[in-house]
Amino acid sequence: MQWWQEVGDTVLEEFSDLTDAAQATRIVLRLMVAAVLGGLLGMEREHKGKAAGVRTHMLVAMGSALFVLVSQQAGIIATDMSRVIQGLIAGVGFLGAGTILKGQAEEKVQGLTTAAGIWMTAAIGMAAGLGLEVTAVLSTLLALAIFSIVPWIIRRIDRSADETSPAVITSGSKDER
Repeated sequence: MQWWQEVGDTVLEEFSDLTDAAQATRIVLRLMVAAVLGGLLGMEREHKGKAAGVRTHMLVAMGSALFVLVSQQAGIIATDMSRVIQGLIAGVGFLGAGTILKGQAEEKVQGLTTAAGIWMTAAIGMAAGLGLEVTAVLSTLLALAIFSIVPWIIRRIDRSADETSPAVITSGSKDER
């Protein structure tokens, strides 16, 4: 019986990283905020048919939040937290690089916006994990505006430029061709 008591005590000790309800609530809230905000960006990307969608963005945001949360829980000081953040930035940059493709025939690069979106999602997750939820929400709203509104503005500018440019004159009449 003493052996089972020792096992039970060890299990309780291993799960003692959450000391009170406030700390548990804080962790759950930060991870949920990261997941929801990442999911919003992912839904926009998935709606546009991009490779990295809802689940990818949610996992990147939550993972980033978890890295900084665990570092805070471990008692890492602010100067050392910068190393955690640097590692996240580099690691997520590597992940984003996997979404960038260069087309052979057209010599066109694709996936840069998706890569930048994944990188931004990681930053939003870090902000949520650090307890900067308002910053995370505002950043998400700005990123959604960039994903949604900026392409609309560019199309309008292109359309008005096409309307003001002179018509292309083809040589010869229809009968001569």
